[in-house]
Amino acid sequence: MDTTIEIFGAIFGFLSVYFTIRQNIWCWFFGLLQVVLYCYVFYTSKLYSDMILHIIYIFLQFYGWYSWKYGGANKSTLRITLLTNTIFWIGLTVLSTALLGYVMQTKTDASFPYEDAFITVASLVAQYLMIKKILGSWLFWIIVDVVAITIYFYKGLYFTTALYTLFLIMAIMGYLEWKKAYNEEYVYEGQA
Repeated sequence: MDTTIEIFGAIFGFLSVYFTIRQNIWCWFFGLLQVVLYCYVFYTSKLYSDMILHIIYIFLQFYGWYSWKYGGANKSTLRITLLTNTIFWIGLTVLSTALLGYVMQTKTDASFPYEDAFITVASLVAQYLMIKKILGSWLFWIIVDVVAITIYFYKGLYFTTALYTLFLIMAIMGYLEWKKAYNEEYVYEGQA
């Protein structure tokens, strides 16, 4: 594996999350750079579910940009909302993780097939919710980051481990920042 690619992927990943916390549309550009580089990183580390996830992320970066730019009422900028159907999202994550983990365990030489599958599935759920600017997306990211830190450290992906440790801190900050923005917007509308 090329450490230089991992380092640049980590830098772009940091910038992506930083701009996401700030609700700045540049998050999608830096996210695109990160996911392209991480397709290679995860392929060479035999974390195939993660590689597949990052291939899907390439397309989701474009969808996310469009959604944030035009996904609001009357094609306006999208606003933060709260998570609904929590049981559905958790159930979808658990069932999809079991299915993907089984396939990876029985059909490939994947490392940590179920844990890697969880990272993939929960990340897709979190990413979809983030594209829709749903506050609860950050809670999914927090759980993903905790699992990812453990797996990436064990696989010797130390820059990626550091990145996901930073992601964990940033996800907590993102949740608090978005919650504050949501509450301020809600109070403002309530007074209008």
